[in-house]
Amino acid sequence: MTAPAALLTLHLLAAAFWVGGMATMLFAVRPAVIATLQAPPQRLALLAAVLQRFFAGVTVAVVLLLASGVGLVLLGGGFAVQPARVHLMLLLGLVMMALFGHIRVVLFPRLRGPAAAVAMNGIRRWVSVNLVLGLAVFVVALSGR
Repeated sequence: MTAPAALLTLHLLAAAFWVGGMATMLFAVRPAVIATLQAPPQRLALLAAVLQRFFAGVTVAVVLLLASGVGLVLLGGGFAVQPARVHLMLLLGLVMMALFGHIRVVLFPRLRGPAAAVAMNGIRRWVSVNLVLGLAVFVVALSGR
């Protein structure tokens, strides 16, 4: 496998993990927890434990996305020669990373406090926004192929 192919594979796997994980959390895990556990404190505790593990994986995915994306750009001649879609993917990716940072650093720690339900609702909303942005990145990526 060539270096560009290896970087692209790594890039796509990291993106699929992140975006697919957000969809799984929103459309499978959260509804199952709500349907199964009656007591809100139990729901919050379980969702917080799941999110802690997922966020660890997303942190790795973000590092891999940045490293592989920059590597692909450099192997492709640098940012100056990249098509507009590459710049748009980078912009959307950076916005997604900033939102993830806000979720992880600001909202997630609040799950241990008295406003845990409010924090969880904020996490759900921002993850929903990030999922839409992630799907948009996939559409942009595929638009030039």
